[in-house]
Amino acid sequence: MIYDLVRPLLFLSDPESAHGYSLAALRCLPVAATPQISARLKQTISGLHFPNPVGLAPGYDKNAEIFRKMHALGFGFAEIGTVTPRPQTGNPRPRLFRLVEDRAVINRMGFNNDGMEVVAKRIQGNLASRSIPLGINIGANKDSEDRIADYVMAMQKLAPLADYITINISSPNTPGLRALQDKGALDDLLVRVRAAAPEGPPLFLKVAPDLETVDIDDIAAIAIERKLDALIVSNTTITRPTLQSRYAGEGGGLSGAPLRDLAHQRLIDFRKATGGKVRLIGVGGIASAEDAYARIRAGASLVQIYSALVYEGPFLAEKITRGLEALLDRDGFASITEAIGIDVD
Repeated sequence: MIYDLVRPLLFLSDPESAHGYSLAALRCLPVAATPQISARLKQTISGLHFPNPVGLAPGYDKNAEIFRKMHALGFGFAEIGTVTPRPQTGNPRPRLFRLVEDRAVINRMGFNNDGMEVVAKRIQGNLASRSIPLGINIGANKDSEDRIADYVMAMQKLAPLADYITINISSPNTPGLRALQDKGALDDLLVRVRAAAPEGPPLFLKVAPDLETVDIDDIAAIAIERKLDALIVSNTTITRPTLQSRYAGEGGGLSGAPLRDLAHQRLIDFRKATGGKVRLIGVGGIASAEDAYARIRAGASLVQIYSALVYEGPFLAEKITRGLEALLDRDGFASITEAIGIDVD
């Protein structure tokens, strides 16, 4: 593959610079026709039509620079962000680390982004060429005195431009943010954000993998009560399994292959806790069709990838969708929906 030749050159640069180079390359990519994907992979969720279940996770296209190109790479949807009300530079560099031996990434970016006003203008200028659902992931500014108010402002500004909105309360890189996963704070947050755009797009919630059983049960109950459209399971982890890389001790959220088993288990936990009453999106350590299919069989309607792109290249989404078709054939399923939750329910 071409990426096998390019990757060593990219890896000569620090990870954040290489990320910038990849964005620049994709900005130059022509807007191509959507690859032909089997109708067996299509789904309609909360009124949104997904041509396939493989999405781009937030963090890659933070500022909505290349989301309209993602269909050409085989993605069935794309999520930009995290976007905060005010622009912020994030944490000091270095803040992004490749753990090559572990096929992993550690980041402590800190919601660096251009802010909702700039991002909104950028999306408005590219809405016409969008061909797959666009999610916008929203967060709070690090120095905010009222973080829930930040989510409300972002919802009001960005909801009219999004096919769905994701509330991100699970990043480990904004101090205190994960406290919003606590029962009382979460319920207040969801009520106020939904009220900010009552006729707005579907509302998703992104949760951390580092949760106790009581936390999972509380979040599941609130998600059902507040009629959340989906839970995204999960974000990066602050835990550290055995790692080989010299960067293993760096602070921040760990993603990639070492997160796979933990994220898979959390998906199962949320499938059981919600009883299938809330759609689930599986994220974390997905690097192949087999990984994606296992997450679907555990209860995910959709999956998202990001860290694996660093190691597998930009056409991984298309590779996964082709592999999913073969796995459906193997197991005798007529459509992807027949496989959802089959190993758990």
